[in-house]
Amino acid sequence: MFGELVVVDDVPAEFAERVIEAYHARPNDAFSIALSGGGTARRCYERLADDAGTQIDWWKVDVYWGDERCVPLDHEESNYRLGREALLERVGAVNANYPMRCEEGPDPYQLRLGELGKLDVVHLGLGADGHTASLFPGSPGLDADPGRLVVMNEDPSDRNPHPRMTLTMAGISRARLALVTVSGEGKREALARAAADDPDVPAALVRADRVVWLADADAAGDLA
Repeated sequence: MFGELVVVDDVPAEFAERVIEAYHARPNDAFSIALSGGGTARRCYERLADDAGTQIDWWKVDVYWGDERCVPLDHEESNYRLGREALLERVGAVNANYPMRCEEGPDPYQLRLGELGKLDVVHLGLGADGHTASLFPGSPGLDADPGRLVVMNEDPSDRNPHPRMTLTMAGISRARLALVTVSGEGKREALARAAADDPDVPAALVRADRVVWLADADAAGDLA
């Protein structure tokens, strides 16, 4: 069950619009979003910061992360640093943000998400190998117990360096909306395989109350 594919000219602009819509449709006064990493994510967060204006009260927003590399939070490859630079510093302040801290292990994050219940939005990307969050093909995180929302994980192919902390598929499935952003011809094969529900592509396993894939024409290819 792949979800809804929306092919757009401008993925970051569509992402920003969808997050703003989700904010206004939130069932509670607070709003929770889990951020991702990578070049497409950076452009999405910069656009969200630019477009949200007065449409989002950031003092009502709690920011989480869907995955993190086990590097210092100020490291150039840290997803926290990306989110801070592209979004948090641009909007001024949020109610709270919850970095993933590998040195603490996954249990504190697991407990925090368990207390939260539902994430309003989980933002995901798509790797050329079909991974999403830090759930890589053949990695042990894909076989996590259904009760585990957060695990430590690694890429068995060694193509992606650093140990990781990541949401599991069960953790992702607690989202009201999973937004998967995909840009560029280099992701075309992975997106096609995910759309075909290829069981060897982790991204094909994404479930949530609603799953929306935002792709540009280069990534969508024949799916457009």
